Amino acid sequence: MSRSETRLKQGLSLAARAGYVAKGIVYLLIGGLASLAAVGLGGDNVGSKEAINQLVSRPFGDVMIGLLGAGLFAYALWRLLQALLDIEEVGLGVKGSGTRLGFLISSLTHASLGVYCFDLMRNVATASGEAAAQDRTALLMSHRGGVVMVFAVGLVFLGVGLRQLWRAITRSYLDNWHHQDMSTAQRRFFEGITRWGLSARGVVFMIIGLFLCIAAWRTDPSQAQGLGGALNVLAAQPFGPWLLGVVALGLFGYGLYCLINAAFRDTSVD
Repeated sequence: MSRSETRLKQGLSLAARAGYVAKGIVYLLIGGLASLAAVGLGGDNVGSKEAINQLVSRPFGDVMIGLLGAGLFAYALWRLLQALLDIEEVGLGVKGSGTRLGFLISSLTHASLGVYCFDLMRNVATASGEAAAQDRTALLMSHRGGVVMVFAVGLVFLGVGLRQLWRAITRSYLDNWHHQDMSTAQRRFFEGITRWGLSARGVVFMIIGLFLCIAAWRTDPSQAQGLGGALNVLAAQPFGPWLLGVVALGLFGYGLYCLINAAFRDTSVD
C-alpha cells in the first residue's frame, strides 16, 4: 500500500470519529433538553434541527455550528462508505442490502443536517419542527404514489426502531468495539449506557414510523410526527413525565454511545 493510500484511509478513519462526535453532540442536546422538560426545569421536546438551533445564541455559536456541520458531513461520508464499500461486510443478501440501504438513508439524513448547520450560519435556514415534518409529508403525498411512499417510509422507521432494540438485546455493537482498549469495568459501564440509549432511540423511531403509517392510512399529513413530536406523544401518556424522563435520558445515553464509538469503534477502511 502506498503512503498516499495509507494517509487517505487514516483521514477517512479520523473523519468517521469526528462524525460520531458530531452525531453524539446532537443527541446530547436532544436528550438533555427533553430531560429538563420532563422534570419541569425548562427544556423542550425537540428534533435534531431544533436542538442545533440552541447553539445559535451561545458564545461562539457560529463556530460551534460550523464545526458541528463539518462533523455531520464527515459522518454522512462515513455512512456513504459503509453503504457503497460494504465496510461492515454485511454482503448483498436481503438483510445485508437492507442494512446498506439504511446506511445510505443515514448518510443523506446527516448530510441534510450538515447543510442545515451552514444555512443557519448564513441565516437562510428553513422552518423546522413538527410543522415542517407535516409539510414534507403533505408534499410527498401530493405526488403520484406519494401515500404509498409515506407508508413505506413509516415502515422503514419501524424497522430501524426494531433493529435498535434488537442490537440492544443481542449486544451486536460489541463486534465493532476495540475491547483490548477497554478495562472490564469500562466495558460494563459503556454497555449499560449503550443498551439504554439504543432502546430509547428504538422506541422513538417506532413511534415516528407508526404515525407516518397512520398518516398514510388516513391520507392525513397532520398525523405525521418528527422526533420532537414523538417525545410529546410520550409526555401525553399516563405517567408521561416518567416515560419522557426515561426515554430522554436514554437519548442522552445514545449521544454518549456515539462518543464511545468515536473513541473505541473500528473505523478502519479496508
